[in-house]
Amino acid sequence: MDGLLDLTRRVEETHFWFRGFHHFISPLVSDLAHGRRDLRLLDCGCGTGHNLVHLLGPYGRASGFDLTTGGLAYARASGSRVAQADMSAVPFQSERFDIVTSFDVFQMVADDFAVMRELARVLKPGGGLVVTATAFEVLRGGHAGTWSERRRYSTGRMRAIVEAAGLRVERLTYLFAVLFPALLAVRMLHLNERHTTSPETPGGPETDWEMRVPPAPINEALTWMLRGEAALSRHVPMPVGSSVLVVARK
Repeated sequence: MDGLLDLTRRVEETHFWFRGFHHFISPLVSDLAHGRRDLRLLDCGCGTGHNLVHLLGPYGRASGFDLTTGGLAYARASGSRVAQADMSAVPFQSERFDIVTSFDVFQMVADDFAVMRELARVLKPGGGLVVTATAFEVLRGGHAGTWSERRRYSTGRMRAIVEAAGLRVERLTYLFAVLFPALLAVRMLHLNERHTTSPETPGGPETDWEMRVPPAPINEALTWMLRGEAALSRHVPMPVGSSVLVVARK
């Protein structure tokens, strides 16, 4: 897994997917912050710490935790406050944080209902939650498939785990709808390969293709397409996508 985090670290500043992700998430965190810069924020499964710095850092004291030693090393190198811990036992006191986030980790946890209850526990009353996770079983595979996914999400399942934790859903949509047709075509093309290759093994043609930064004109075009979708999805929920997003309130 440390090798996958190293691959992520090398492209997350420039790859269109990560740029697009920032366009989706940054306005949501800003909305929850309401102009404040003195908040306590927590990123659960923080990986390299990139999001701690660029998405949460501007709004106050951002902390994170992750299971991987490699990811924590990168995060500490950036000056982030991080700890090594499991999402099933969040190492903080109850009702401590104004904003809690978890980006593309839920698909890997054993008991997503229990984990969501943990995130709700450390959230202050009135606080906001932002969670993303991979969507649609038909898209399983490729780079995401090398992270030992246990499940993929529909908006229905995501709503169920959020509401079971006592949180109120404020926004629920899919992300990366503009990429959905291309990703679906690739998954269908490599369907046989997906069944004969261990999901624990990094690498392979799909992984290389998805994590390689395209030539500059293509990378910029895809970034702008995702930026447009991000703006539209603030008003119109997307019916499909490779990820699901929920914003909720305690």
